[in-house]
Amino acid sequence: MEREADVATRARLIEWLKAEVVDQTARLFKAMWDGSGVRIADSLASLIASGYILGRRIGISYRDLDAAVAEKLAKMRQEGHQLEDLYRDLSTLEEHIRKR
Repeated sequence: MEREADVATRARLIEWLKAEVVDQTARLFKAMWDGSGVRIADSLASLIASGYILGRRIGISYRDLDAAVAEKLAKMRQEGHQLEDLYRDLSTLEEHIRKR
């Protein structure tokens, strides 16, 4: 019975985190609409933190998530993504993540 309660608690927490990601995305879009740099940064920070915590709750370590993001950026860069071609955003972010 105790194990079932733990599984239910974990499932509720994951569902709550998923809703948190959606909520922070909505807050980000509203902040972008309003043009508030402080609110945009706050929403992005909350969204990123929620994504990391959700990953951890479903079994992905912070380190593994960092590595997956760096690998994704490298792949996108190699495929000639427009953000890299125009602004070098992908290589700059990849370097930032790898230096952490």
